[in-house]
Amino acid sequence: MSLQCGIVGLPNVGKSTLFNCLSNAKAQSANFPFCTIEPNVGVITVPDERLIKLGEICKPERGVIPTTVEIVDIAGLVKGASKGEGLGNKFLANIRETDAIIHVLRCFDDENVVHVDGTVNPVRDKEIIDAELQLKDLETVEARIQKCEKAAKAGGDKQAKLQLEVLVKYREALSQGKNARTVELDNKEQEAAARDLFLLTNKPVMYVCNVDEASAVTGNAYVEQVKEAVKDEDAQVLVLAAKIESEIAELETYEEREMFLAELGLEESGVNRLIKAAYALLNLRTFLTAGSDEVRAWTFKAGAKAPQCAGVIHTDFERGFIRAEVIKYEDFVALGGEAQCRAAGKLATEGKDYLVQDGDIMHFLFNV
Repeated sequence: MSLQCGIVGLPNVGKSTLFNCLSNAKAQSANFPFCTIEPNVGVITVPDERLIKLGEICKPERGVIPTTVEIVDIAGLVKGASKGEGLGNKFLANIRETDAIIHVLRCFDDENVVHVDGTVNPVRDKEIIDAELQLKDLETVEARIQKCEKAAKAGGDKQAKLQLEVLVKYREALSQGKNARTVELDNKEQEAAARDLFLLTNKPVMYVCNVDEASAVTGNAYVEQVKEAVKDEDAQVLVLAAKIESEIAELETYEEREMFLAELGLEESGVNRLIKAAYALLNLRTFLTAGSDEVRAWTFKAGAKAPQCAGVIHTDFERGFIRAEVIKYEDFVALGGEAQCRAAGKLATEGKDYLVQDGDIMHFLFNV
């Protein structure tokens, strides 16, 4: 399942530094705009402490295999990007291909790192990016309205009429400087009509406040400004210090990283928190397989049923699905393995309508 989060923001806010910490890919990180010309794509391992515990119990021959999510580092946008300023159109196209947006905001002062607009103001920076994405969406909506109006008038196309209603709602919101995701659609038909528009401001978003070391635990006044500005957006705000994260990434051992985090008063690295939050932002969940051969995490969309999850492993599993054997992670750990769970009656047999839960340990039976 290849789903992507795109990292966006103005130049020099710490996007590429953060990306490097996430993926260990060496995206250029320089003190000038547009140093990231092509979007860098990193396949990021999703931290999951449950795998460590299952590995200790099962001692698998092939080891422990985590699940992943893709992160795309997109070059800095500038005011006027929707009209082609800077390298705008190219990067707006790259954003369109992602499933969710990680919007990095500069929330630190540093006279050695030039801000593209001269001063540090994360709320202004957010509004600049929002405005460019909204203008591009407005272009998309206006063009589609013209097309739908012709179809609705000429052939009495019901679907075109329905989509036209949705488009008009989007046009009104975007014209008022609001994001498409703020538009409430009142039934499934309208949601279906909106699905193929792929609007930039309809993607789920998480705001990452890049702070200085002193603010890594508590945040700062800039962070509070961001939280106030996005309070009505139903968006997550995550605080981290990209510079510190780059130092953590260079430490060789787990013990060194843990000591460094403890000294800073952090329970977990910002990168780990970000990856987990990005995974959740994409509405992804994890089921697990555990045995003597391997322990593995598998990604599925929240709300998926057992046959769909079987198909994540192999299409034959879904096509020939018979049933699933399910053990809850907590039971597996508490009792010490599959055999013990069977003996204690903690293994459930589920059919095609079973809604898979995050952390379920699954074994699929199928016949092709």
